[in-house]
Amino acid sequence: MRQPTVASLRPGVKFEGFLLVRTGEQRTSSNGGKYLDMTLCDTTGDINCKMWDGTVPPPKQGGVVKIRGTVQEYNGRLQMRIERLRNPGPEDDVDVSQLMPCAPEKPESMLDEINRTIDRMTTPELQAILREMIAMCGDKLMYFPAAQRVHHAERSGLLHHTLGVLRAAEAMLPLYPFLDGDLLRAGCIAHDLSKTVEFISDEAGNVSDYSAEGQLLGHLVHGVAQVQEAARRAGVSGEYVLLLSHMIIAHHGQPDHGSPRPPMFPEAEMLHLLDDMDAKMNEMEGVMRRTPAGAFSEKIWSLDRRLYHPRVHAQEEAAQEPSREEKDLYAGLL
Repeated sequence: MRQPTVASLRPGVKFEGFLLVRTGEQRTSSNGGKYLDMTLCDTTGDINCKMWDGTVPPPKQGGVVKIRGTVQEYNGRLQMRIERLRNPGPEDDVDVSQLMPCAPEKPESMLDEINRTIDRMTTPELQAILREMIAMCGDKLMYFPAAQRVHHAERSGLLHHTLGVLRAAEAMLPLYPFLDGDLLRAGCIAHDLSKTVEFISDEAGNVSDYSAEGQLLGHLVHGVAQVQEAARRAGVSGEYVLLLSHMIIAHHGQPDHGSPRPPMFPEAEMLHLLDDMDAKMNEMEGVMRRTPAGAFSEKIWSLDRRLYHPRVHAQEEAAQEPSREEKDLYAGLL
């Protein structure tokens, strides 16, 4: 399956190939006409697509479609105008592994590193709570994303983000030896686990919607309940239960971002900073991947700014330049 990657697409390029459906729905335009609004992706990123044909039903989320269209720029963002769309057949021999955004490490190895961290901890109360919380997530932890869009929106993205925050904490602890290392590690591991309840996701890591718990409570409030339930199952009581609960409910930092309480002790503040850093760095990495060196990105709404891809990053600049194979593919499509 040879085709240009989403990250390499530029305005004016004609694309024909297979993409994975993140979202797809039929909408009504201002003049009353129907159209398809879709987000399609491969392993390198996603792109918004419009098909101005109200007779075409929306494709199944998590499925694969073959499309033909032209890339354009709209409001500073890339968008594809779809001319033709169909479901693939057996003769197409689609390699879904090239289309499914996945974490860069295997979920088994990421979970193993998290469990080994728990084993090395010296606070039995926190160890017991974390083991129960991970068990409560079940198999969902192996494929769940960390978000519907924005950061770590990929298969096993929740483990990817959790491990990123945990590794960052390990790097920071020698600089701030007054911190309770086990408490910070516990907060890093536990802070987003209830996203497995907040979202409805298929095993490809595509989130179709928020669950009832996600819409009515959210992962912060539900996360506190998860800590309380895990502590009850493990027979743990005392201040560590309260501290870990506060770290979860405060890790977004401020009410505007969903936290009803600001971080009120150092480990909670450090968790907030590390969580925010890992999420933003992951999102920026994706933006740099699809923005040519020397150019500005579209406005990134979650960051409320555009980003610049510096020219001095020669290696990144080379990565943005289409390969000879991609240029040949473009030539065949234009």
